[in-house]
Amino acid sequence: MQKHKLQVMTDSQKIHPMVADVEAPPPTSPLVPPGSTMSDKATTPPPLRPLPPPPLCNNNDIPATIYPEPQKTRKSCCCKCICWTIGIIFFVLILIGAIAGILYLIFQPKIPKYSVYSLRISDLRLNFDASLYAKFDVKITANNPNKKIGIYYEKGGHLSVWYGETRLCAGSIPKFYQGHRNVTKLDVSLSGQTQYGSTLMQALQEQQQTGQIPLDLKVDAPVAVKFGRLKLRKVRILGDCNLVVDSLTTNNIISIKASNCKFRLKL
Repeated sequence: MQKHKLQVMTDSQKIHPMVADVEAPPPTSPLVPPGSTMSDKATTPPPLRPLPPPPLCNNNDIPATIYPEPQKTRKSCCCKCICWTIGIIFFVLILIGAIAGILYLIFQPKIPKYSVYSLRISDLRLNFDASLYAKFDVKITANNPNKKIGIYYEKGGHLSVWYGETRLCAGSIPKFYQGHRNVTKLDVSLSGQTQYGSTLMQALQEQQQTGQIPLDLKVDAPVAVKFGRLKLRKVRILGDCNLVVDSLTTNNIISIKASNCKFRLKL
């Protein structure tokens, strides 16, 4: 009996590798978490890895992507264009100044001079509307002192005679060319009509009794300057001659007691 019991116990303790234990839990795979099936394995995506944070700038930890590289390129191109433009303008100004300086040294330009050598009043009267009508004949001398510069007197120049702040008469300067070191005599007829003639006539008569009547002869002449064969743009010669005459008697040559003339160029 004991041998039989021992044999039974030995048989029950034998391990049969081909027989699975029904009560044991199923084996688990390392890729599938416990409690999931094979279908879950096929459809569930793999876990995502967190992206690294964007690089930070040195100034206040602002991301570098706020200032992209194309914008920096456009700004640098604009700065280069502005610098080139300023440089070209500066170079052109220097070139023009150098040319002007060379021309000045070569030609040594001087402003023409004018003088009045004859003044005659052909008419000075009061009209029925109390306006004053005046007609003067003025002879002036235009002197070009330049050795290498010619002067073109263009259309639009005029002379005018003033008494104080009132213009008595005006006339046009003829169009002509004046050569180097040339003296030209011009005969210009001036005429004009002024309001409040009675008051003005009375003032002129009172001044005539003293034998010294102040008059202003103003010159406004547009001219073009010729340097050799080069004709430059037009400029204006502005002049003011302060005259003192002895009388305003009509149809008589008036004596000019004093004359002081000043001239300047206007570009």
